[in-house]
Amino acid sequence: MKLGVVGLPNVGKSTLFNALTNANAMAANYPFCTIEPNVGVVKVPDERVDALAKLYNSKSIVYTTIEFVDIAGLVRGASKGEGLGNKFLSHIREVDAIVHVVRCFDDPNVTNTEDTVDPVRDIETINMELIFSDIDVLGRRIDKTKNAMKGGDKKYLTELELQQRIMSGLEQGVPVRNMTFTDEEKALVDDMFLLTSKKVIYCANISEGQEECDYVKRVQELAASEGSEVVVLCVKLEEELAALEEDERAMFMEELGLKESGLSQLIRKSYSLLGLISFLTAGEKETRAWTITKGTKAPQAAGKIHTDFEKGFIRAEVVDYNTLIECGSYNAAKEKGKVRSEGKDYVFKDGDVVIFRFNV
Repeated sequence: MKLGVVGLPNVGKSTLFNALTNANAMAANYPFCTIEPNVGVVKVPDERVDALAKLYNSKSIVYTTIEFVDIAGLVRGASKGEGLGNKFLSHIREVDAIVHVVRCFDDPNVTNTEDTVDPVRDIETINMELIFSDIDVLGRRIDKTKNAMKGGDKKYLTELELQQRIMSGLEQGVPVRNMTFTDEEKALVDDMFLLTSKKVIYCANISEGQEECDYVKRVQELAASEGSEVVVLCVKLEEELAALEEDERAMFMEELGLKESGLSQLIRKSYSLLGLISFLTAGEKETRAWTITKGTKAPQAAGKIHTDFEKGFIRAEVVDYNTLIECGSYNAAKEKGKVRSEGKDYVFKDGDVVIFRFNV
């Protein structure tokens, strides 16, 4: 999973990126500090992996990962090239979802590209630039489809009608992600690579202790209206926490009353937004988490490990993680009849611990 961190200049994008990845991406108090996107691969913390590794005394532990891409600050006019905007917009096309960092704090010492703090206005500024870019891209695509239809091929008619419907919505200021499509149309939309088709998590960057300020409430209301997620955090505090050793961090978080880190919040909401779950494999050699989409059936889940597992799939021996921990071992779970033998039609659930049987 690849998440693009976007927003106006100086809202805390690179600072958040540093906190998430410990990559020490450059963060400075001036616009366009980030020219080329910084990329960091982050292990997804999963207590289930740790517990299974301990249970099996595993020699190797492999967590699933998320790739964060720190994309340079966008400004009004980015879709027309302002602030190197076209270059930055192209980076967004490559991500699975957008983490939109929004300024929800007052600080005269941090440069603001606008005269006032207004998170909804800032969100609309970014959204409109993405919409303008999509209008430009889709306009060229419509012209190509019309040219293809001149040869008398009617198969392009459905595609043209869909493109024109999307264009009408964009011209009214509606992002593609807020439009309604059939399953067949969704496949066509995915092939258009439109920026506003990507799902969004808004990251409300607050001053410490200001979780319920008016700025945050306005972001939450906007996100609710379009079905997006919101993470509220103090980016500067998250960076300070990331610099601490694990024991110190846990103690500091307890003192502050924080139940989970900003990274954990982002991952949890990212998985929810994109419809992702994890299944687990465990043994003395290795314990590992594997990420799949909800609704994935057993052979395709097996294919995540190796294509041979999918081709020669026979069955999956599955036990729920909590049940396995309660029983104390795989053999004990099997003796109690808690290990199920599942076939090709089984749909995997989050937290399934599995052994695949296959023959190639």
